[in-house]
Amino acid sequence: MRQKKIFITLLILIFSLLVFASCVNADDEYDSSYASGTEDIHAVQVTSVGVTGNSQITSEYILNIANTKPGKVLSRDMIQADIEEIYNQGYFSYVDVDIRPEGGGASVMFNVQENPVIESINFSGNTIYKSEQLMTEVFSQVGTVFNRAFFRNDLDRIQEKYHKDGYVMVRVSDVQIQGGNIYVTILEPTINNIIIQGNKKTKTYVISREIKLKKGDIFNATKFRHQLSRLQGMGFFEDVNVNFDVPEDSDSAVDLILTVKEKRTAAVGVNLAYGSESGLSGGLTYSDSNLYGRAINFEIGFNEGDEASYWTTLSSPYMDAKTYAWTIGARYYTYDDRYYYKQGNRQFEFDEKSWQVFGGIGKKFSNEAWSWFLTLRHQHTKYDDVHNAKPGYIDDLTPWQGDNQTIELAVTYDKRDEYSPYPKGFVWDTFLEQAVKVGGDYQYLKYWTQARLYVALNKFVENFADNDFRWSDENPLLFAARVRIGAATEDYLPAFARYSLGGMNTLRGYNSRSFEGSHMYLGNFELRFPINQAVTLVGFYDIGNADYRMDWKNYHDDYGIGVRVKTPFGNLRVDYAKGEDENKTHFGFGEMF
Repeated sequence: MRQKKIFITLLILIFSLLVFASCVNADDEYDSSYASGTEDIHAVQVTSVGVTGNSQITSEYILNIANTKPGKVLSRDMIQADIEEIYNQGYFSYVDVDIRPEGGGASVMFNVQENPVIESINFSGNTIYKSEQLMTEVFSQVGTVFNRAFFRNDLDRIQEKYHKDGYVMVRVSDVQIQGGNIYVTILEPTINNIIIQGNKKTKTYVISREIKLKKGDIFNATKFRHQLSRLQGMGFFEDVNVNFDVPEDSDSAVDLILTVKEKRTAAVGVNLAYGSESGLSGGLTYSDSNLYGRAINFEIGFNEGDEASYWTTLSSPYMDAKTYAWTIGARYYTYDDRYYYKQGNRQFEFDEKSWQVFGGIGKKFSNEAWSWFLTLRHQHTKYDDVHNAKPGYIDDLTPWQGDNQTIELAVTYDKRDEYSPYPKGFVWDTFLEQAVKVGGDYQYLKYWTQARLYVALNKFVENFADNDFRWSDENPLLFAARVRIGAATEDYLPAFARYSLGGMNTLRGYNSRSFEGSHMYLGNFELRFPINQAVTLVGFYDIGNADYRMDWKNYHDDYGIGVRVKTPFGNLRVDYAKGEDENKTHFGFGEMF
């Protein structure tokens, strides 16, 4: 460009001298002041401006870009700026100028060389998206003159598509233009090695199985971020740092380096709880969530009060298509002065004692959306000390005590988005519970199924509601629903095996276990409205019934409002529900479903 500027300057200077000399010889009426040198010899007027070399791009379009116009003074800086501006339009591979004397002034002719007409656009190296998908981001079309500026924006949009979907390392590595054919090479960097360091207690496989990215996978930052959050959420580490390293012999792969700093996973906990029916209770627990560094959970503890329990469990909750989850445990439970309800009507108070031992194992199928878990359970239950009975009370509780031996199978289809920061998608659970008289007193089959649905409503409401920044893509306005239906082969089941509705986890406007029976249906519907990142307001409606037969017309419902507050101990839940006869307030942690 510098040499071109010098050339144009010399050209204009020589041309001005020639025009000056010809004007002195040919025009006797030439202005004496100009001849004597008092007028600037460079002040040559432009007589005409034209374009040559163009075939697809019109001359009018090019001349409209140029500031050099007939009647203006010939200017080196203006012509140089015009050349650069015409070139920057992107349609031309070469732009020059030809200046010649014309009628006492100068003619300016811009010489252009157009880029080729696009015949094809070809992609290589792309595996995440098909070429047809990438072409939706390309505005340049076959049959038009190739435009550098437009195509640069096309490439930016392609990279933006990758980056928006989490493939932040993908880039356009090369563009070749051969005649009218354009060849674009996409570089999709893959994972070379995953290096885990810093762990002394935790086994390396416990960490690596949480990182679903494997060698040869294309790196996705969105998925990796959620996998990293899940790893940090295990509670084994104070910190997890991530670094990337590019191998010397490759620019298409990266090494992923995870450095963890472990923390103590064994803890002693103090439990303190209050229930509107159970009263005040408290106790101690000892737990270790990473026993032997294998992510095995161990817990032993007790709660004392009107509702008391003592328990111990050992479990390995992680499962995939190759790894079995398992659990074993025992629990002893007592509840003094408990109310017994029959279809919502209080009958009497009683004392309950029970103990159980259980063990289970489960695994995911090859399609990991599906999983199963099989549990064997033995339970002994005793009811006594019936007191404070209502006149005409009905006792269909205490006769149903003794031993119960069950085989329980749960099958789950979970299509929630595992990389979403909020519940998103669909879950379907099916349960079978077979009681057998081998080791037990009862024989029956219970079967029930439930579906849970979580749908973000941001896009649905954004056209007619101003959210005032209360919700976002990561913390949306959310509709959540749970529908459950169950039955049994026997009309009358032991009290401890009956379907039970009422309380903070089913029908929130009623007392716990208000409605019981061998058949059940339940619907819970919530609209979760974020106020900010820490607080969510919830409106809800519950409907259902449990009885000895399925009567769809005889239902009980409630509605209310709740608040969820994120705390270091989990989501604090407060629900206020209006039932048929009274209002109930419930406190707890975590969502109901």
